[in-house]
Amino acid sequence: MDFIKYVNEQLLPKKEVPAFRAGDNITVYYKIVEGEGKDLKERIQAFRGDVIQIKGGPANAARMITVRKISGGIGVERVFPACSPNIDKIEVNKFGKVRRARLYYLRKLSGKKARIPERRMRKEA
Repeated sequence: MDFIKYVNEQLLPKKEVPAFRAGDNITVYYKIVEGEGKDLKERIQAFRGDVIQIKGGPANAARMITVRKISGGIGVERVFPACSPNIDKIEVNKFGKVRRARLYYLRKLSGKKARIPERRMRKEA
């Protein structure tokens, strides 16, 4: 077994991350630490938006997820490391129907043009 793989398996926390890809709408619940010393407060903040890109492989420790949302008419992007201990959980809200792995073209669009159509899932009989 490769030494790097072995160390990653031993040190990284085992988290259940749902299967999603670029174009899907997800909510990332991220731990925010405020203050110092006695005034230390920890809270969980939700960041809901569309997945623009996923860097790294599915089992890679350095997997990065870029999520974009529109807040007050301004586009906000945030990059989350998938194996971060600060991520509480990830929820998939909608499955998007896109034909690309990197959705940088959404940065130029606004309004209805920036919407991603929903992918319908087949029902298993």
